[in-house]
Amino acid sequence: MNELIKIREVSSRYGISARTLRYYEDRGLITSVRNDDNGYRLYDAAALNKLEQILILRKLNVNMRDIKRIFEAAGSEVVLEVLGKKVEDIDGEVALLHELKEIVLDFIGHIKKSDFTKESDIKLLYDKAREIEANLAYSDYEGNPGGKGEQLTKQSTGSAHLNRLSEVTEKLDKKVPDVMVIKIPAFRAVTSGLTCWDEIFGPFQAWHDAHQHLFKPVIFDCPDFLTGKDDKAEWLWGVKDEVTETDTAPYEIVTFPGGLYAVMVSVDEDGESHDKVRTKMDRWLETTNFIEDETRTKMGHMIYPHDDVREGLGYHQLNLYLPIKLR
Repeated sequence: MNELIKIREVSSRYGISARTLRYYEDRGLITSVRNDDNGYRLYDAAALNKLEQILILRKLNVNMRDIKRIFEAAGSEVVLEVLGKKVEDIDGEVALLHELKEIVLDFIGHIKKSDFTKESDIKLLYDKAREIEANLAYSDYEGNPGGKGEQLTKQSTGSAHLNRLSEVTEKLDKKVPDVMVIKIPAFRAVTSGLTCWDEIFGPFQAWHDAHQHLFKPVIFDCPDFLTGKDDKAEWLWGVKDEVTETDTAPYEIVTFPGGLYAVMVSVDEDGESHDKVRTKMDRWLETTNFIEDETRTKMGHMIYPHDDVREGLGYHQLNLYLPIKLR
């Protein structure tokens, strides 16, 4: 008999969230069956085998679009093509790192010739920086020094290094998302209550699917936020002003207080992508007058989870909300 495993057990066994499993299922990569009694998603051995393949490919940084291509192909040609391209990308990144190292070493050499304790040397370095900045527009440098570099003046060589430094670091720092600060207004919402993941995506989701007429958008045309605490989660759905708890029974209506949030976009619904985005959010905080407001919880919501926009993008967009306050 083929054993069926609950979504919570799968999440625990593989160290991934229930939402990640739902995302893989929405993308058509794995399938589940529903328990008629409680609406829970259940997975068989074939689904777990597919999941293990997905997790291996994600560890190799293969994107979801290519994973779908691999699964749809009959043989191994596509996976070999995708991994071969990955090797080329790694080779290119290694080359950029070597070039960045040479540029930094060159700057180190110039700095070693100066003495930061001497006012005269500091003045010379300052003048040199102004000189390089003034000549940025005149540099015809492309790539490493050499070839055209023989015709470069000492001034334009410095300009060239700065130009190339910008190019190299920009290429190495891929997908650096921008941070947007927004103020979410207070709103009324029906809540799943703080509960385990499979209860949210089981009974509560079944109730939610049958009561779409009660909801209204809160921000960015999205009516919902997912938040959590102590390994449990809570799903909030904004409701229309005239909705009462009689309409939402057995689920309660709460007033969400709103507040100030820093927002970043995460793509490809898995834990690693979110962790990278949160790391960059921390770096952003270090450069601003904001700090995390630990009295409130982090939140997220899907952008266009089920329509043609999402299909056109090829992945889910997930907005991650970090509660912030002034230092």
